[in-house]
Amino acid sequence: MPKKRDGGGVSKTQQAAKFLGVSVLAGAVLAGLALPAAGALGLTAKGSVEGFDDIPANLKTPPLSQRTRILDSEGGEIAKVYSRDRTVIGLKDMSPYIQKAIVAIEDARFYQHGAIDLKGILRALNKNAQSGGVSQGASTLTQQYVKNVFVEEAGDNPDKVAQATQQTLGRKVKELKYAIQVEKELGKRKILQNYLNITFFGQQAYGIEAAAQRYFSKHAKDLNLGESALLAGIVQSPSRYDPLNDPQEATRRRNTVLQRMADMKDVTQAEADAAAKKPIKLAVSRPKNGCITATDGAGFFCDYIRTVFLGDKAFGKSRKARLKLWNQGGMTIRTTLDPQAQKSVQASIKEHVYDDDPVATAATIVEPGTGKILGMGQSRPYGFRENETVINLSVNHDMGGGAGYLPGSTFKPVVAAAALEQGTSPEQEYPSPYRMPYPTPVQTCEGEWQGSGSENVENENKEEVGPYGMKEATAKSVNTYFVQLISDMGVCPAVKMAQKMGIERADGKPLQQVPSMTLGTQEMSPLTMAAGYATFASGGQYCSPVALESITDARGRAMKVPQSSCRTAMSKKTADTINTLLKGVVEDGTGKEAGLKGRDSAGKTGTTDSRYAAWFVGYTPNAAGAVWVGDPQHKRKMFNITIGGVPHDKVYGADTPGPIWRDAMSGALEGRPAPALPTVPIDDPAKDKSQGDEGDKGRGKPKPGRNGHGGHNKPGGGWHIPGFPNLLGGGNGGW
Repeated sequence: MPKKRDGGGVSKTQQAAKFLGVSVLAGAVLAGLALPAAGALGLTAKGSVEGFDDIPANLKTPPLSQRTRILDSEGGEIAKVYSRDRTVIGLKDMSPYIQKAIVAIEDARFYQHGAIDLKGILRALNKNAQSGGVSQGASTLTQQYVKNVFVEEAGDNPDKVAQATQQTLGRKVKELKYAIQVEKELGKRKILQNYLNITFFGQQAYGIEAAAQRYFSKHAKDLNLGESALLAGIVQSPSRYDPLNDPQEATRRRNTVLQRMADMKDVTQAEADAAAKKPIKLAVSRPKNGCITATDGAGFFCDYIRTVFLGDKAFGKSRKARLKLWNQGGMTIRTTLDPQAQKSVQASIKEHVYDDDPVATAATIVEPGTGKILGMGQSRPYGFRENETVINLSVNHDMGGGAGYLPGSTFKPVVAAAALEQGTSPEQEYPSPYRMPYPTPVQTCEGEWQGSGSENVENENKEEVGPYGMKEATAKSVNTYFVQLISDMGVCPAVKMAQKMGIERADGKPLQQVPSMTLGTQEMSPLTMAAGYATFASGGQYCSPVALESITDARGRAMKVPQSSCRTAMSKKTADTINTLLKGVVEDGTGKEAGLKGRDSAGKTGTTDSRYAAWFVGYTPNAAGAVWVGDPQHKRKMFNITIGGVPHDKVYGADTPGPIWRDAMSGALEGRPAPALPTVPIDDPAKDKSQGDEGDKGRGKPKPGRNGHGGHNKPGGGWHIPGFPNLLGGGNGGW
């Protein structure tokens, strides 16, 4: 992004060339302007136009780029983003001093002349002839405004900016004709207003409101005489007269403006002298642009908003058109982010995982039945320094995220829901031994999956031996139960259920149709899992995640925003049955550490092969959240590790993501209704077996596989599926 426009001054040669053009223009104007022949003005040189009459009559003024404000659901500001820091205001919101100062120093006869100041040209010619140099130019405020329009239209393209500011006679003639049109159509006050809104004041500030904020931390309407003179003086050369870089030069320039105002009778000589004696007192507000400045850790959500905007055809047919609209700015974007939920997410993350820990965490909360994203945060702050990142660990790769993370046993409820929809009873029992061969063949949507018969799958503890029914198997996260369940049902119903619930791979690839999917062997994002689990909370209705509530453009007009797409993913009976199963997880199973006090909740733990990732995904009737903990680069195994100051021999889904989820959800829902989750009675045969420490613990120490993940285990370890190398080394998935 360019930091300056017309600043820096010009060389003697450039000054002479510029004034030569003014002189020729003066002759043209004095001759009557209406000269159709190019030769009459000598306009055949390179860079000129063919003739005055050939220039289009209408100046197409682009919308001025401005700041866009991104707000939370209650109207609080999350961040300001802009291509150019500008706030367009009317003359009534500009101090009378700045209006008089800019006219006095830039075009003293502004209210007396038309588009071109013939008297001013003659005066400049005479003065420059006397001085032997070029001490005065002759462009009117209107001409300067037209030039700034050309610069604004050029945007940040350096070649177009150069064309818009090139010192050629042709550009001057073009500028003049448009100036005549502008004078005729707008009138003096509107021209002055537009000029003060468009011009560059240095320090990334475009327009007088941004300049007043940047240098004095006040509104343009509150500028006093000295401040107005200083800002008016900057316009001629923003770099030379920058009060931050050269206060002495800026003071001299300010005093020149003050004297000019006194000469013009805009102020008295005494007022000008008094202001000139005062030292410059700045109250600088540094530029605060972009998602990096977002409050309450919402930088990643802010970035997600931009990605949503640029990717949705509701805001333009092409990405180029959408980017242009985004850069023009001036919008007010109201989002779904709930400030209470967002603060709670960040507070919980900060409490449990430090930004310099060897692993990270990401958490997302969505609203069941609407898909609204209520909170989104992570332990690695938004930025480019050490322990920071601009990768949104909560979302899919195409939305600014990474490759995703194995969800482990948090995928098992999807398989259970698919089985229930197929007519399987929740009281279905399986022998569920500690270890068993992987069943083969297994039906998929495309035929049969055929294993070698030598792969084994095992449970966390040797004491975990069935038979088990679905409720106890879910509470203990019994791997061998769910492998038998998906093998009997077939993979296809599970794939289709995942699709209905919006559960997809983070890398955008199709779900691989293999039996191992029941153990969560395909990478997914926290937002995907939170939105998927919200389906259970809303009685079987899946609603796609949505982040936008409303948008108004620079003129205050409402823009159409994309809405959540909702569909029935399963029957209410199935959803209520899953509620029953997952309530058991937080009440008596692996997720007891994540249970909420004083309100119904349900959820599932998940831990993956070699402890590369740990999860807790859960919900209440009014919020669903997913928490992941792990190494974003999939290199650090979570054995013998300290996270948030707490040492762990092994990291489990219950002991690290679980408490993060509990605290984030507790704060997000504090003071809000606590409805009950609808459930159904399930009779599980009594089991005289001890409850395992955690049903989704590890099963051996595997050798590394592809992509840094666990591969084929040693005897007594997990299992490997030949022919499926993309399953992160054929690892165990999750448990």
